[in-house]
Amino acid sequence: MLETLLPNVKWPKMWEATVETLYMTGISVFATFIIGIVLGLLLFLTAKGNIWENKTINSIVAALVNIFRSIPFIILIILLIPFTKFLIGTMLGANAALPALIIGAAPFYARMVEIALREIDKGVLEAARAMGAKTSTIIFKVLLPESMPALISGITVTAIALVGYTAMAGVVGAGGLGNLAYLEGFQRNHNDVTIFSTILILVIVFIIQFIGDVVTSKIDNR
Repeated sequence: MLETLLPNVKWPKMWEATVETLYMTGISVFATFIIGIVLGLLLFLTAKGNIWENKTINSIVAALVNIFRSIPFIILIILLIPFTKFLIGTMLGANAALPALIIGAAPFYARMVEIALREIDKGVLEAARAMGAKTSTIIFKVLLPESMPALISGITVTAIALVGYTAMAGVVGAGGLGNLAYLEGFQRNHNDVTIFSTILILVIVFIIQFIGDVVTSKIDNR
């Protein structure tokens, strides 16, 4: 039945491409979560009226975040070719897509982190500071726990965007379902390959959204 509906789909290649997409998404989401939280905390803590208030550092970090957040991903891949070749040694394959994926997504998520931190009740922060809590205590016992539902929602949105980024990265040889849809589907006029690759990408997106919603509802005690 499947062979009739999808005559051009080579299942080993489809499975390999799916694994590559999951690999690129998983690694980049993990790295983006860590880097984004660090950048978001830096943006929040160095802002006016906060613990590490520093206009210079805040302006520099904000500028870098805004610049990399604004560059279209396909252009970012091209701009990062020298850096990627230096770091990975090649522009082809799943690993070669990771620098662009992380650099493209981390600033986007950093802004989400900053917004989540700003929404924390000021009274909670003031109470912690009044009790003489250390900065590390405020970060790990107040800021991150209080904002965690928003942080999980944010990384869910970012992860879905990263799935789309992997598809774009595939067009320039990074592997994954995007690469398969372009080379085996579009260039060879095999519409069944393109359509089935798209369906698999949608399934991955729906699963990510479902997991994100479940985790957020579990940790949201408001």
